[in-house]
Amino acid sequence: MSRTLTLPPDYAILLADLKAQVRSAQLRAHRVVNTELLGLYWRIGDAIRVRQEAAGWGAKVIDQLAADLRAEFPEMTGLRRTNVYAMRAFATAWPENAIVRQPIGQLPWGHVITLLEKLDDPTVRDWYAAATDTHGWSRNVLLNQIMSRAHERVGAAPSNFVEHLSTTDSELAQQLAKDPYVFDFLGLSAGIAERDLEQALMNQMVDTLRELGAGFAFVGRQVHFEVEGDDFFIDLLFFHITQLRYVVVELKIGKFKPDYTGQLGFYVTLVDDRLRLAQHRPTVGLLLCADRNESTVRYSLGAAGAPMAVSTYTYDTLPADERAALPSDTDVMSALATPVSLGDRRLTLTELLTEREPDSE
Repeated sequence: MSRTLTLPPDYAILLADLKAQVRSAQLRAHRVVNTELLGLYWRIGDAIRVRQEAAGWGAKVIDQLAADLRAEFPEMTGLRRTNVYAMRAFATAWPENAIVRQPIGQLPWGHVITLLEKLDDPTVRDWYAAATDTHGWSRNVLLNQIMSRAHERVGAAPSNFVEHLSTTDSELAQQLAKDPYVFDFLGLSAGIAERDLEQALMNQMVDTLRELGAGFAFVGRQVHFEVEGDDFFIDLLFFHITQLRYVVVELKIGKFKPDYTGQLGFYVTLVDDRLRLAQHRPTVGLLLCADRNESTVRYSLGAAGAPMAVSTYTYDTLPADERAALPSDTDVMSALATPVSLGDRRLTLTELLTEREPDSE
């Protein structure tokens, strides 16, 4: 008959602490391995670059070099031909000390390849590398951010933060205001109602938070406040956990109107009075509208009594004819689930694409 083990009172605390230490060590080890791998890839690429420039090595020589390396180290799938060419581009794009001192050295090889394939401007590449390292973007999220030109949109919305916040705080708040926000993932078309947009944002909250930016936490939709018998409802309320501030978001389907800033300013003041704690930074407002007149926005923000920004959003970036020509989500999913023959094997397109996806080693 087995006896029930009586654990010491501090056992659970010790176990939790040791688990955290193991995970921390695993993460550090992974980073060291990744840095060493990137260093190796850089040195291979640099050796090829130097010989191409000095001795005119051609593509066939590089192909042979890749084949010989792969034959010697068959377990290293990262030595395939296309990767070797990417190593050469890697060594050309960044100096060796970047692997240790810059964010690029913290990213998986697959992310590095995405940056090299999609971006030509070194400054822009470094921006996305830093953002990926900071926010932990997956390769697909990184690609989505590049395609939506996130670097041009962050902090681009006109605001009056400088007039209403301290210099440091206004710079922080400005980082929250993209322009435009890209909500293509909602699958909406022109002519929708504000409540439809609001509901669509709620239905895909994970993607919405990602587009708003890192640090946003959802507080509520149609947040109710009662002011001496009058009822008011804030469209969307968020809290930014890094900046420690509430962000009031109002959605307007049509073109910007001056009275929108009055409504938003009222809500910002209301949240500041009812919800903001002493340790919180001042609440800011973000008005998302489908279109705006820059001069009208400038005058309206100048007269507004609360810190706010006005941004446009897009959810229909392709022309109607082009959108109609594309397959629907259902068609794509059906095609990916269709089995195909590959020798004596039958795989779905999804399984086949997964097998042939480039290594992220």
